[in-house]
Amino acid sequence: MAEKKQLRTIDDPFVAPGPSGVAIRDRLGRFTTEDEKVLRLVGEHLGRLASLDLKARCADGLEHDSDTWAARKQALTAESSSRWAGSITKATHDQWALSRRCQLAHIQSLEAGVRTLTHRLSQPVGGKGTKRAPGGYRSKGEWFNKSRRLAALEHRLDAARDDREAGVVHVVRGGRRLLNNRHNLQKAQLTETEWRRRWDAERWFFQADGESGKRFGNETIRVTPDGEVSIKLPTPLAHHANAKHGRYVLSSKVQFKHRGEEWRDRIEHNRAVAYRVHLDVARGRWYLTASWQRPTVKTIPLATARAKGMVGVDTNADHFAAYRLDAHGNPVGDPRRFFYDLSGTATHRDAQIRHAISRLLHWAKRCGTAAIGIENLDFAREKTREKHGRRKRFRQLISGMPTGKLRARLVSMAADQDLAIVAVDPAYTSMWGDEHWRKPLTSNKRKMSRHDAAGIAIGRRALGHPIRRRTAPPPQHQSDAAGHRTVQAGPGARGREGTRPPVTERARDACPRTGTTRTRGTSASKTVRDAHSPGTWVQSSLLDTV
Repeated sequence: MAEKKQLRTIDDPFVAPGPSGVAIRDRLGRFTTEDEKVLRLVGEHLGRLASLDLKARCADGLEHDSDTWAARKQALTAESSSRWAGSITKATHDQWALSRRCQLAHIQSLEAGVRTLTHRLSQPVGGKGTKRAPGGYRSKGEWFNKSRRLAALEHRLDAARDDREAGVVHVVRGGRRLLNNRHNLQKAQLTETEWRRRWDAERWFFQADGESGKRFGNETIRVTPDGEVSIKLPTPLAHHANAKHGRYVLSSKVQFKHRGEEWRDRIEHNRAVAYRVHLDVARGRWYLTASWQRPTVKTIPLATARAKGMVGVDTNADHFAAYRLDAHGNPVGDPRRFFYDLSGTATHRDAQIRHAISRLLHWAKRCGTAAIGIENLDFAREKTREKHGRRKRFRQLISGMPTGKLRARLVSMAADQDLAIVAVDPAYTSMWGDEHWRKPLTSNKRKMSRHDAAGIAIGRRALGHPIRRRTAPPPQHQSDAAGHRTVQAGPGARGREGTRPPVTERARDACPRTGTTRTRGTSASKTVRDAHSPGTWVQSSLLDTV
């Protein structure tokens, strides 16, 4: 007899915390030649200072302290201003900390690959694997190539560990991908001049942190309620000023149409707002991005999120598969699918995700639910070739799913619609959903896919119900002698399925006045009480209970 598979522990669902910040953007149009000249000079000057500061911070490594920070800021102040220097040093520390986190994730990925290769190389050639552990490689040639890859990974792992212990990080201002494009301009479809323009623009620094209590929330880049933008010029560029106190006022005005009222309320009360000026070289357009932090909002209790039912969402490579469930875990209506296309440029992919999430949230609001259940997916450690071997298409599939960006987008956009996000453990949702829900809900008018059934499984787990449709009937000759048949509805739920009355009472109630008799009442296991008509019974073959 085959050994029963041991299931892993399933984590409890939880309500995802809301977004901690907001960012809006508007285009800076109708520039004069002088405006663009000043913006380029400021970006280039501050970008040079930011590069020098990052170099100094990386050289400090783990020996960095508040004294070295103060010395760097003092040196930058002489060539810009104290506020510009504060923004540059803060951005430098954030970038260095991000590099350290990425370095740790890289080490963990290398360790996982080394463990997998070591295990498979220790198995005999052609050895069969199990569901819990892979077997050996298929041929001696593959074994030899994998042994060479193991040596390469071990070398990379040792180098990465040495760098982390020494506090060394490898950072490229402007982006490593754009830097590598310089070595293959034909494949990147760029000329040397176009690449140089993009490289210079990405290495500029043009952002200022907000300040609470200051006029309009920012003294460095100031935006008035009517959209006028003025910039405090660095000291070496003060001769370009066209206003008092070394400021330059742009001829272009901004109008934040999205969240404009919220932004205007902040600056009118002098609350902190950070700004960033950015040039899109491909389009030849300048943009201004405003951002601010939101106060920490306590998430709603899980019981409150479950009170009005749930929309279970299964995330796939090209669509969301959603299904609405009531508070008892019963599927309502038909499945819904919201498609998106993740091919093309990053801007196109981001727009596709936003559009699909918007349609999903609007449908959830129309359904009257207060929460959306979704899997807490993270493929960071699951997409290496050591994990999945020759399944290259599968690796490409999960690598193309932007789970991190999707989670951030969904939580942020759901907060605007007053919807909570309940994250659940993704273990076995597709397998159990297909086993327990796909066939029962399939009919000649409803086509169910494996993904639709997974959406039901996710929603039921978010509601705290088991995924399977119903518990086994009581053993005493299929009657209610041992208690209720289902675990869907609580004792106080209206219209819940209860115990059947004795046979004599059922027969008496079923007998018409003409004297005819009835041998057997309607089976409670095949009926469900109508919540709108408490005194009637209706036939239902799919609903567990209401």
